[in-house]
Amino acid sequence: MNQVKLKDGTNLPVEVLTIEDLPEVKQLQAKVFESLANRAFLQPLEEEDFLNILGGNGVVIGVRSGGRLIAFRAMLDPGEDPEHLAKDARIPKEEWSTVLYSEITNVDPEFQGNGLQRQLGTIVFNEVDTNKYHYICATVAPYNIASIKDKLALGMHIAALSIKYETLTRYIMLKNLKKDVEKAANDTRKVSMGAIDEQQQLLKEGWIGTSIHEDQEGWTVVYQK
Repeated sequence: MNQVKLKDGTNLPVEVLTIEDLPEVKQLQAKVFESLANRAFLQPLEEEDFLNILGGNGVVIGVRSGGRLIAFRAMLDPGEDPEHLAKDARIPKEEWSTVLYSEITNVDPEFQGNGLQRQLGTIVFNEVDTNKYHYICATVAPYNIASIKDKLALGMHIAALSIKYETLTRYIMLKNLKKDVEKAANDTRKVSMGAIDEQQQLLKEGWIGTSIHEDQEGWTVVYQK
């Protein structure tokens, strides 16, 4: 059985959640959303979204402490998503059926700082059926530093910067499960995270975002060819 480890050394088992766990999942999502300083960072899932995932079109793994759900991470098979992230990531249409979404991750504010998001991500990414799925995509808001770092640490990179959910600017992050992305280490550009147009131009020219850094002027994104 997979486990996560808290900073105090406590090991907690990871379980696959079911539709019966939906009330707890919704309750935790609401608690996390209410605690956010910037609620634009999180696009909460609706009940029908969770029902879709828990009903067989993905997986939700979770962790409990003292019988209470304290964290979960969801993966979704998007099917015929009209706003398919594969289009943003320039994945050939014939391969869209091999794309899996890394969806929402929620960690109870009382347990944040234990690396639970990263640990759950490692577990769920490692268990993806790579015979069926060749890519993982995700959306992340610029300046949602914790989430961007999480995706980068899991081997994803910035593939696009688009308007999603009607009005929200989002990085489209991508991981190719079949092969590593080839990068020219000696050809890099540093761009302010707030310079949307400049980043979009680089991405159109074939650059990808591979790391982020903070300096005196704020957060920058490192792009590589």
